[in-house]
Amino acid sequence: MLAPYRRRRVPGSSLQPQWLSGGTRFWYQVGTQFVVVDPGDGSRRDAFDHDRLATALSVASHHAVTAADLPITRVEIGDSVRFTAFESRWEWSDSAGTCVRLDDDVQVRPGEVMSPDESWVAFRRDGNIWVRSYDREQEFALTDDAEPQFDYGGLPDATGARALMRVLGLPPPLLVSWSPDSTRLLVQRLDQRDLPELVLIESAPHDGGRPVEHRTRYPMPGEEAQVTMSWTVLNVVDRSVVRQDGPPTVITHPTALVYAWWTGKAGDAVHFLHQSRDARTLELRRLDPTSGATTTLISESGETRVDPTPQLGEPPMVHVLESGEILWWSQRDGWGHVYLYSADGQQVSQVTAGQWLVRKILWVDEERRQVWFLAGGLNEKDPYVRQICRIGLDGSGFTRLTDDDLDHDALSPPDGGYLVDRASSSSQPPRSVVLDGDGAVLVELESPGTERLETLGWSPPERFRATAADGKTPIYGLLWRPHGFDPQRRYPVIEHIYPGPQIYRAGPSFNEPHYGEPEAFAALGFAVVAVDGRGGAGRSKAFHDHSYGDLGNAGALDDHVAAIRELGHRYSWLDTGRVGITGQSAGGFAAARALLMYPEFYSVAVSVSGNHDNGVNLAMWAEHYHGDVSAEGKRAISNATLAANLEGKLLLIHGELDDNAHPYQTLRLVDALIKADKDFDMLIIPGTEHALVGRTHYFLRRTWNYFVRHLHGTEPPSHRLAPLPMPTLGG
Repeated sequence: MLAPYRRRRVPGSSLQPQWLSGGTRFWYQVGTQFVVVDPGDGSRRDAFDHDRLATALSVASHHAVTAADLPITRVEIGDSVRFTAFESRWEWSDSAGTCVRLDDDVQVRPGEVMSPDESWVAFRRDGNIWVRSYDREQEFALTDDAEPQFDYGGLPDATGARALMRVLGLPPPLLVSWSPDSTRLLVQRLDQRDLPELVLIESAPHDGGRPVEHRTRYPMPGEEAQVTMSWTVLNVVDRSVVRQDGPPTVITHPTALVYAWWTGKAGDAVHFLHQSRDARTLELRRLDPTSGATTTLISESGETRVDPTPQLGEPPMVHVLESGEILWWSQRDGWGHVYLYSADGQQVSQVTAGQWLVRKILWVDEERRQVWFLAGGLNEKDPYVRQICRIGLDGSGFTRLTDDDLDHDALSPPDGGYLVDRASSSSQPPRSVVLDGDGAVLVELESPGTERLETLGWSPPERFRATAADGKTPIYGLLWRPHGFDPQRRYPVIEHIYPGPQIYRAGPSFNEPHYGEPEAFAALGFAVVAVDGRGGAGRSKAFHDHSYGDLGNAGALDDHVAAIRELGHRYSWLDTGRVGITGQSAGGFAAARALLMYPEFYSVAVSVSGNHDNGVNLAMWAEHYHGDVSAEGKRAISNATLAANLEGKLLLIHGELDDNAHPYQTLRLVDALIKADKDFDMLIIPGTEHALVGRTHYFLRRTWNYFVRHLHGTEPPSHRLAPLPMPTLGG
């Protein structure tokens, strides 16, 4: 049931279009089949002859290859097909039927970024930005003044997943943006020099030598020293450097580093979002790439966060049109709508309105003066369901292109023209089609079924609605029935929690990222629940702000208790006298918090990689989502203050090299539990980071065993899990 295996049972359920040059066609992969789609003529065909390629690759590589199991990765499709197989690069010509090893292939490696015209490759060396020509005949530095902790193109230590990159054997990511004409690079320069260090100890290094220390710069809430950043424009042609005017910006989360983009067909300007340290002011600024002069076009402030998107990490909903006009997303009316500003930011009109919100801008047609977007809250049954809509930039002609109970996750090519719609529900895999601007189907893509999952005992989760602890607010979630379900039995309940508040957890679509773990618990004989209480993202501003100033309530845990109790009244087979809870990261904080806040309700918890003391966690969480970083405010968001409440069974799991929610947060809770003379269990996993990559199979088995033993009341089997497939980046 775990995600890596589950997806293989439903091929085509996570279709990802790859736009070909010009944006009129795209290709995608389903299983080991590669497909090219041309919406212009309504065609869908194999990208190449899979049987011929398999035969040719078998001969050329001396490895047996079949079309049904092509072992190819890092695929590039154009006039020919380039790919990696058997640790080599290959080129296949479908017309000539030849498969040739490319010993001198100039492949763009991880940590490198190619220019739009494919003539240059940007990379980092010793903190400076370099470029080389694609043919490798030229290579030179564009900056030469980088120094330790004051360099170009990287991520802050505390949010750069440095430990994960080490585990995966990958270099740190490079954040640069090429101008459309491939002549300039936009890059940030980070200053972490004044930040206090955090030291993590690798107790069992691979070489068997002495323990190794890993130092990382880690800013905490309320501390004066934070990461600062300023933008720089590098010219590849004349090798000039243009620096942004004005003081550097304090950044507390890496999303700020990607909230910048070139505008104009040749890159006449750069626009970027600037957010105050407390996130209560958001500004759109324009940077002149020739002088570095910066102009503020739009500024919006609020009593709580002013967000550029409904969920943290999504593309910001700010579009600068060729006319200079600006589409701007705002929650100023209590929801989340699009506004049209004049080029100078002085005049504004509201484009969309109503008790619903714009979730994503898909495509803007400036000639027709129309915008296509995803909307949430239009479905009366479920406010999280997204629908595809269109409206004129003057606010007229609002049209719903989809009007059903499915969740629509749509994409559009860079220049628009059509939509790739992936519509699903929690029980129905995505039906993928290409739509025109009026919502008519141009091409049918994929319609996978769940038969291969059902043969394993799987049944879809039930989408449910319950009432929050206030007795009036509707909240939503998912309920998984145990495999081999018998309504005459009574089943213990496990809540699978992630409280946000930057996102929501129990979405209405088929392939939510956390699916797999709840379904594994269902296979073990538990009923499993995921709930989105008040305080999470994706609904009204007031709903989201319920958690502001109350981050310690972990996404309204009182709502979670109320929902599970309501389900217990609804279904006699739910044993709400035996309720456990588990989660990772913020879910780890919430799992322990639930056991400590509601000991009469939750009896068993497994907390993984928990940020148990948000007063010493990453600065952003307390400063953006809690607001109060006084001594009392920090105490309110620490699990250690509740340690004396422990009554049930608690297992704490953490990786010793977690550079996100550092393991010292778990140890602070441990210290408080010891002082309170409480019994608990703990597992510190050597050499692992926040996601416990490479040891996932072990912590999952220990988690399963803990619930089987202490919640189900039986002794777990002696089976062992094989290591899960390592995650891959970039295909």
